Amino acid sequence: MSYEKVAQAQNRLIIGAKQVLKSMKNSEVQEVVIAENAERRITDEILQMAEQYQVPVVYVESMKELGKASGIEVGAATVAIRQ
Repeated sequence: MSYEKVAQAQNRLIIGAKQVLKSMKNSEVQEVVIAENAERRITDEILQMAEQYQVPVVYVESMKELGKASGIEVGAATVAIRQ
């Protein structure tokens, strides 16, 4: 389900941890999607900020599949859907 949601939001995606964090600080994020197999050191800060800014978080299984759904050829630890 969430992979499909990401694929449908192609033109509103923010890809990558640094960009997701920056966009959350600017209150531009509607929802964050995190791959369960991503490294915790990458996702922990995103989870903390999402909680702080009250941004919903959805989990998917695979970085590879998340990257594919996002339209990139590499895995993605996290993406956000812009408001």
